[in-house]
Amino acid sequence: MSQGPSSRRTVTIEVNGSPHVREVDVRRSLGDFLREDLDLTGTHFGCEHGVCGACTVQVDGQAVRSCIMLAVQADGRAVKTIEGMAPPGGDLHPIQQAFWDHKGQQCGFCTPGMVLATEDFLRRNPRPTRDEVREGMSGNICRCTGYQFIVDSVMAAAEAVGRSDGGNR
Repeated sequence: MSQGPSSRRTVTIEVNGSPHVREVDVRRSLGDFLREDLDLTGTHFGCEHGVCGACTVQVDGQAVRSCIMLAVQADGRAVKTIEGMAPPGGDLHPIQQAFWDHKGQQCGFCTPGMVLATEDFLRRNPRPTRDEVREGMSGNICRCTGYQFIVDSVMAAAEAVGRSDGGNR
């Protein structure tokens, strides 16, 4: 069955600070757009149903599941992937460093989604309790079951990010 001309749209999406204009199938997921069209392979797919959180990216600063969001829904919006976390120059972002220092990365498969979800979570709750971290991160699944390390990492990230921005959020 052939697709009609209305099955494709031109989108302009700012990804990690750079604008990208592409023609995409209206059914193409944002995750596929990022991985296949822009070669940003840090976004991982786990369940492809929006349940596991491995594909988490940020759209306009809010954590979203890129496997269930369409690329056309991101038209005119700003997307941040794990590739956009670290500042230019090679240093890790404080959240990435906290995950490294506290072994929150385990095998690394869920880590990009965890890091982006953590940044969004800490923006909304800059001084969480351990229970709030567990609740706030409950939408992201770690196959290695490294949850204690992830909680430790998020708590350390909260402290580090609070220091790095002078406590201003």
